[in-house]
Amino acid sequence: MPRGEQTADGVTRAAFEATPSTTGPWFADAQHMGPPSALLVRALERLPESRPGGGAGWRIARVTVEVLGAVPAGPVTVTAGVERPGRTIELLSATMRAGDRDVLRARAWRLAASDTAVVAQGQAVALPGRDAAVVRTERPDGWLPGFLDAIEWAWLDGGRLGDEGPGRGWIRMRVPLVEGEEPSPAQRLMVAADCANGLAAPLDVTRWLFVNTELTVHLHRAPAGEWMGVDAATVVGPDGLGTCSATLFDDDGHTGRIAQALTVRAR
Repeated sequence: MPRGEQTADGVTRAAFEATPSTTGPWFADAQHMGPPSALLVRALERLPESRPGGGAGWRIARVTVEVLGAVPAGPVTVTAGVERPGRTIELLSATMRAGDRDVLRARAWRLAASDTAVVAQGQAVALPGRDAAVVRTERPDGWLPGFLDAIEWAWLDGGRLGDEGPGRGWIRMRVPLVEGEEPSPAQRLMVAADCANGLAAPLDVTRWLFVNTELTVHLHRAPAGEWMGVDAATVVGPDGLGTCSATLFDDDGHTGRIAQALTVRAR
């Protein structure tokens, strides 16, 4: 929930207090990276546009969130600003701080929109709809409550959390990101995007850690709606490195792609 927001010299600052709905499945005192990543996107979305009302507006085309450390389930502060203003291309940045340290940093390219509907092409084949999915509410043994219970999981291909291998499913937030606010579709998408590594768990999670060090999301159009679809797969290399990649969808079809760099090691 927010604890105050202010803007000065083009930089926005906001303080928040995490609720139990943010805590991840492994540590009761640390957040899942989905909600704080979405909180950074919220800050980026609220930055003033250089050309308000001009043309067709602006769109966030890419967001990269660098994970600098665990995000505690407590008070955090988010700052954001326009790092490189422009007429058609802008670079935005945001930082999340907990106590005396930075825990997340994000940078995003915001591009001026134009009408290219007549030449739109290359979209991935739509993910099967939610009528083909199975809603699952159970948590795997040993996984803690919190974030997992704050999300509605509708699985395709009979998957579930904790299963090894590629995964496909639809994800919806059951609680708001910020108390009293309706999450934007981009915020919902960031939460879903950071679930890709869990959807495509490549190994037995009781024996192996495969933790992402960043999250990069590319969008070719603005997402819409509450439900976000994720089609994810993970590759594990021979020397402790891995990658998770996924195609992202909403009810209108393909909206973007994500990639995550993983560190993989035995527990």
